[in-house]
Amino acid sequence: MSDPRPTIWRQTWLRAPAVSIILVLHAAVFLLWQFADDNDALANFMVTNFLISTVHLQEGYWWTLITSAFSHFELWHVAINMFVLWSFGLALEQLWGTRKFVAFYLIAAVAGSLAHCASSSFIEGDGAIPALGASGAIAGMVLAYALHFPKRRLYFFFVIPVPAIVAVIGLVIYDLWGLIQQGRGGGSMIGHGAHLGGALAGALLWLFYFRSRFPTQAERPTQSGAPITRDEALELHRIVAKVQTEGVEALTPQERAFAEGMQEKMNRGAGAV
Repeated sequence: MSDPRPTIWRQTWLRAPAVSIILVLHAAVFLLWQFADDNDALANFMVTNFLISTVHLQEGYWWTLITSAFSHFELWHVAINMFVLWSFGLALEQLWGTRKFVAFYLIAAVAGSLAHCASSSFIEGDGAIPALGASGAIAGMVLAYALHFPKRRLYFFFVIPVPAIVAVIGLVIYDLWGLIQQGRGGGSMIGHGAHLGGALAGALLWLFYFRSRFPTQAERPTQSGAPITRDEALELHRIVAKVQTEGVEALTPQERAFAEGMQEKMNRGAGAV
């Protein structure tokens, strides 16, 4: 007898299709890198089309601004980035809707790639340094999440609880320090410039677009004194997005009841003006 409960993958697809597709694309490109170990033609194709550098852009490979952000050839690298994408992307795609989330992700990815080119050329002094990975897009996503939900608890090393905004400020400081060290000829192989570029894009997009359209920071008072919490607002945004994409008939009885209850709550608040 099969288990009628949806799997984690099905739950992810239903709640956040863009996150699901992005995960699959990253896995596919990772597998191509593994096959390239024994195939010179494939290896040349991957190096040409899935690495970003200033030299690559000068040679006209502009699409690597995006393709490199879907590219990993080490298991630990793709595993960490995809875990973070899944952890934060679900909430953001439900809050913003699929199209806005995809646009945000791609803009942050391009910003991270451009920032790598700028930092490698002008700070490290070598425009031929290649890079790959989703870290720029991920940094932008995590920063936007922290600005939406600054008091949410994140766990360093899965143990130490820290407010989200404190955590991202710490990460930005770490990347700034790492970039300074790279400019001095030291530091690690981490793409600090890409992280900072993606984070800056995420902050600007939140500040000039998402902040006003998706207010989640404060609870909104109603006449009865009962607030609309951040979790309620997040769920309501998800239901609205579902109606827009699938129609009202796609709502479950539980979703209908929740939406009706929230409508009554907001109507009571409107009467208090």
